[in-house]
Amino acid sequence: MALTSLDRAKQQYLEQQVASATPERLLTLLYDRLLVDIDRAASAQDAEDWPAAGTHLTHAQWIVSELNGSLTDVWDGAAELRGVYTYLTGRLITANISRDRAATAECRDLVAPLREAWHEAAAITTAAAPQRSALG
Repeated sequence: MALTSLDRAKQQYLEQQVASATPERLLTLLYDRLLVDIDRAASAQDAEDWPAAGTHLTHAQWIVSELNGSLTDVWDGAAELRGVYTYLTGRLITANISRDRAATAECRDLVAPLREAWHEAAAITTAAAPQRSALG
């Protein structure tokens, strides 16, 4: 399928957003997309569109892998969050292979509060950034 000029413009805009995003913004963008993928997978499962559900669940697994890879052991909570990511990956795989709608719902229940927490943390960090540079 050929891309329209509008599709190309949207893609370029998204690429520019990502390229210029702060680390905090990149993290929240990943969580936003993770939740979108899980929601789309759930809708596809409800419609019994298994190929679409598989595509969204596989993309969600890739995002979780990226999030897991971004963790550093410098942070005290890294081991615990890594455990959550490992569990989440397993549930996404189960949701995909077994066509398990309950597993997809469980993934959403895990991701939604994490997404909210990271958005709040990013907002705090962003609000504090000018103060830090003014002090430095």
